[in-house]
Amino acid sequence: MNSRAISACCLLLVPLSLALAGCGTETGTTAGDPAGQATGTPTPGAPPRAELEERARYAQVDPKHVYVTEADGFTLARQSAGVVGDDGFQATYVAPDGTQITLTAERGTFGDKECAATSRGDRCTAEKPGWYRVSAERHTYIRAEGGVRIEVGAPPTVRKDLLRAAAEHAHRADDRELDGVLPEKPAGGRQPVERGDLPPVGDGAPDNSVGVGG
Repeated sequence: MNSRAISACCLLLVPLSLALAGCGTETGTTAGDPAGQATGTPTPGAPPRAELEERARYAQVDPKHVYVTEADGFTLARQSAGVVGDDGFQATYVAPDGTQITLTAERGTFGDKECAATSRGDRCTAEKPGWYRVSAERHTYIRAEGGVRIEVGAPPTVRKDLLRAAAEHAHRADDRELDGVLPEKPAGGRQPVERGDLPPVGDGAPDNSVGVGG
């Protein structure tokens, strides 16, 4: 091949390499920005982001706290999905025999200090993807990321490897997944019911104290 042919070949290859490089740097769905949520990039097949955020507000849930997972043989019980604590999210996955795996995500942290403070009789160890805590009634994988504490727990009858896989698959919901777990907002602009069981201060735990007169 003469020099003129080589030069022509190189000129053809340069635009192709630039095009491939552009494909590699395209932004959108990433681990830290599922479905382009931070950039406002529309997700094909999902309602507009503003609509999803409105549904989350109606459910009194922070969209950043909506996590989902998958577990072999378990299916999301959509009616179980809803607010926990102040603005956290909880959902239950159920097996045909009624066994349940519960996923909870809410504001908080978890580390070596919290693991060491486990109640007497319980056991807590550092184990991927975070920490593994065991009690007589339940075993749970816990991790914290970005100020959110994520727990995936089940009764001892659920195999540890299955629970661990569910914990590893737990992730912040993308727009399509938000559409699948958030309740629909009723027509007519009805506001959510005020939760009288939550105190105005503290950690958001329900207030079940008895008032004057019992």
